[in-house]
Amino acid sequence: MSSTETISIVLASDNHYAVMIAALIKSIEIHHKSNELLLFLIIDDGISNKNKIKIQNSVDLKTTTLQWIKSEDILSKEIKLPTDRSTFPFTAYFRLYAPYIAAPDCKKLIYMDVDMIVYDDISNLYNVDIGDNVVGAVQDYMLIAKHGIPNYKELNISSETKYFNSGLLLINPKKWIELNIINYVIDCLIINKKHVIYPDQYGLNIVLQDRWHELDRIWNCSPLFDFPPNPSIVHFLDIKPIFKSCFAQEKYKEEFFRLLSLTAFNAFKPISDYQRLFKKAFTKAKKILNNK
Repeated sequence: MSSTETISIVLASDNHYAVMIAALIKSIEIHHKSNELLLFLIIDDGISNKNKIKIQNSVDLKTTTLQWIKSEDILSKEIKLPTDRSTFPFTAYFRLYAPYIAAPDCKKLIYMDVDMIVYDDISNLYNVDIGDNVVGAVQDYMLIAKHGIPNYKELNISSETKYFNSGLLLINPKKWIELNIINYVIDCLIINKKHVIYPDQYGLNIVLQDRWHELDRIWNCSPLFDFPPNPSIVHFLDIKPIFKSCFAQEKYKEEFFRLLSLTAFNAFKPISDYQRLFKKAFTKAKKILNNK
């Protein structure tokens, strides 16, 4: 493997969760022992200049490069994102654009939700062979098709079909673009609007049901359980550790704040649950208005 190879990782966030980007990147840097350079392509949905400077000042410039992409610059006028009535932020849809912001010669790409921390060398994930599939992903530990796709019978999908969590994707960008995955997913969400839960994840699991490689569960683990016992990535799926009400295991919350202590956000303290609830209410109201 060439010492100059680059691992491209796409993240997406609004300003509300920007602090989590710093912890995630630091966790990747600390555990990255092989020679590849790290390129973070960050889809910026209104992150303040102050927070961008803090994130930039937190990385190791010898190994890590940040590239900021404004969300409005990637959104196609021809593709209208569907709106639902959930409290999931619009940034959840931005993973659909990840392959389009990578370099033309990029053969493999990692997409990660920002509410994760890494305990392993990211190259071990990057080097997984996903064969002829479009993506590699981890089966959702709580869901199968009958739980994540309410109209699975109408779609002729077996109730026991494995269903993946879209927070961690190892992507073949060339295949994604060639197969026009983004349009198929968005069309799926529009057609099945009344059945959609976990918005983009619903569409991805329908469109990619036979085109994804199952990654080892260690690459997308819940912070609530000790299974598997040595996770490579912990995913704060519910309440995030930036909030006082986060109910993840203490060891994972402590690790999150240990990582933050190594960044320019080292003075950050968990914030009130009122801010979390206000953000959820604001997101839902914004989607309702967009639906009118």
